[in-house]
Amino acid sequence: MNSIEMAKKLFDSEIEELTKVRNKLDDNIEKIVELILNSKGKVVITGIGKSGLIGKKIAATLSSTGTHAIFMNSAEGLHGDLGMICEEDIVIAISNSGNSEEVLSLIPSIKRIGATLVAMTGNEKSPLGREAKYILNIGIEKEGCPLNLAPMSSAT
Repeated sequence: MNSIEMAKKLFDSEIEELTKVRNKLDDNIEKIVELILNSKGKVVITGIGKSGLIGKKIAATLSSTGTHAIFMNSAEGLHGDLGMICEEDIVIAISNSGNSEEVLSLIPSIKRIGATLVAMTGNEKSPLGREAKYILNIGIEKEGCPLNLAPMSSAT
């Protein structure tokens, strides 16, 4: 298979997975959008690893739309950055597995502060999914790489 065919196959795989994620959208997306639109606080995106990198992009995109949004690395949150979260805020925690230790460790403090927790996860029944007020199911069935390891479709 030549490079062009491989690239097209990758695009096809990612389009297929994005279509599946799109079809999972439910009432939660509308509730989360309303929550953000009516918020007197900011949107705090948190995650670790690849999910953290995606979170930075989401925070930057929200900021471009005029939404007050910031990114907080989950590990840094455990070491003092939780002070940036206020009761009026919406915290969107990203973890494909819903089991990321650093993300889960933030939940008790987020709840104590009184911020609203939203989970972006591929595992609704995970600890993160169970603790969140709202869930965006971003689960995919297969990654774009032949070994199904590199986070290609899930990152998209």
